Amino acid sequence: MTASLPGAGALRAALARHGVTPTKALGQNFVIDPNTIRRVVDAAGLEGRERVLEVGAGAGSLTLALARAAAQVVAVEIDGALLPVLEETLRGVDNVCVRHADALEIDLASTGAERLVGNLPYAIATTLVVKALSSAPAIASLTVMTQKEVGDRLTARPGSDGYGPVSVLVALHAHARVALRVSRRAFYPVPGVDSVVVRIDRREDAPVADPEGVARVVRAAFSQRRKTLRNAIAPLAGSARAAEAALRRAGIEPRARAEAVGVDGFVALARALRTG
Repeated sequence: MTASLPGAGALRAALARHGVTPTKALGQNFVIDPNTIRRVVDAAGLEGRERVLEVGAGAGSLTLALARAAAQVVAVEIDGALLPVLEETLRGVDNVCVRHADALEIDLASTGAERLVGNLPYAIATTLVVKALSSAPAIASLTVMTQKEVGDRLTARPGSDGYGPVSVLVALHAHARVALRVSRRAFYPVPGVDSVVVRIDRREDAPVADPEGVARVVRAAFSQRRKTLRNAIAPLAGSARAAEAALRRAGIEPRARAEAVGVDGFVALARALRTG
């Protein structure tokens, strides 16, 4: 596969030939800039022997670049209208398996993927990332392009504006960072928001004991941000008094709020609630 990646004009023409118009309902903003595609693949750090799961294959431009950089690609696309476009873009490529499916409904572990790469729509980005981290342990890293607002939440640290439940749930399993900022002109149609590429690498030292218990505590803690943790987790603990006791056992000030607590604090709190 030595031919150059298709440019913006070629991809628009392919979409037009097959009567495909990008739809807001599916969050479709196709990445059409070859240089951006190359930078995304570089950010994924592929070494040529990996099995990659691509979510949101779209018109296939990123799929084609991934096929050149990996041993095998499983490309998932929910929009059946795009399948003929993908077939055209991937003509002659023999290491890509296209699946017409909703990535939120398939068993990600069953794909056998070791890496996940994708241009993720706003509506599914955080849910898909958390699902992959919690249900597909063989996926060692995720490289996802998404809106800057979502990227900020995925990578946020305690005390920052974007810090919330998804920030903690990602940190429970992995280290996340913004790897690239992406120009709006790299997409068709041009979106009204800025985009970033986030690289997420699974932690080898992840505190895997009772992740569902930690998730329940995190969701309760952030359910009412203005409340102190003592009051926010009282329903989960059984009473405000029990919540305060658990917080003190976990080494957390009961009057603290959720946005001030890091992942290790929530792990300790879940343990304190479980054993108290």
